[in-house]
Amino acid sequence: MAPQLDLFADPSQDPTSGGAGRGGAGKKTPAPILPATPPAELAALAERLPKNLRFGTSSWAYPGWSGIVYDLPHSQQRLARDGLAAYARHPLMRAVGIDRSYYAPPRTDEFAAYAAAVPGDFRFLVKAHEACTTAVWPKHQRYGKVRGQPNERFLDPVYASEFVVAPAVEGLGEALGPLLFQFAPQDFGALGGPRWLVDRLRRFLDGLPRGPLYAVELRNRELMTGAYAAALAEFGACHCINVYPSMPPARAQRTRVRQDLAPAVVCRWMLHPSMNYERAEARYDPFDHLVDEDPGNREEVARVCAETDLDLPVYVIVNNKAEGSSPRTIAKLAARVAELQGL
Repeated sequence: MAPQLDLFADPSQDPTSGGAGRGGAGKKTPAPILPATPPAELAALAERLPKNLRFGTSSWAYPGWSGIVYDLPHSQQRLARDGLAAYARHPLMRAVGIDRSYYAPPRTDEFAAYAAAVPGDFRFLVKAHEACTTAVWPKHQRYGKVRGQPNERFLDPVYASEFVVAPAVEGLGEALGPLLFQFAPQDFGALGGPRWLVDRLRRFLDGLPRGPLYAVELRNRELMTGAYAAALAEFGACHCINVYPSMPPARAQRTRVRQDLAPAVVCRWMLHPSMNYERAEARYDPFDHLVDEDPGNREEVARVCAETDLDLPVYVIVNNKAEGSSPRTIAKLAARVAELQGL
């Protein structure tokens, strides 16, 4: 399994050119990474939860999770390469988000290695390559020669089908959960506004292969229109309910996007409302305890879960930057869902 890709890789590179480099040869094989022994009450809680409900974190390579998810401290590189199997044995972790795929599409064999590391009922939320959802490349230095330029791959179903959908479907198989198209905050008003985006999104969804569960995540609240909800319903896609400072509360999003028409509930709890990513990273690292609890958003997400039909798949992915430690956030969130459902 390849380690996480460099987050500052040039997005203009050909995605067929391969992934990150390999480790040195001839080194002694280290002992396997084992899961931490969960508290008895946590294992009992997991048994009570509905089987349609899957919690997971954004990636799994965090050394600070020693004693919470992993048996001992391990380096981030080792966890990225070898930690997934231990992560998947945590009683509450029945899913995980693959974030590295946002920066460059993984190969089919890399996805297959992920699938081989987890139990049969485990699922992956895969973030689509940012080329699918970035209309104009940001002027950040990491975008190299394409920064500030229009992106020709934006909502191109041919590119997405070949380099995003096909490798995930072929490599993960039944382990593939939602395939997420995340739209970072952008000036869509300058490009044509919400109606322009919906028209492009409809053509995009219409051109994707049928079968996978597609989810769309917005960070511009003005894009959450009736036309947007109708486009998702037309093609059987989901709005990803996301807890993010610029977005409405989770239950308000559920109502505005006609969640009753969706084939699944997909929710990502990303960031504490008082933080940006850089501040949260500095404040919460090493992500081993809850630093800034957010009971309001916890209640919102718990009620979205508890009020969902038991026949509908529910995926909830939690980021460390929500409260400081996503495994600990998930434990509290799961307990509140069980309480709301009388379990």
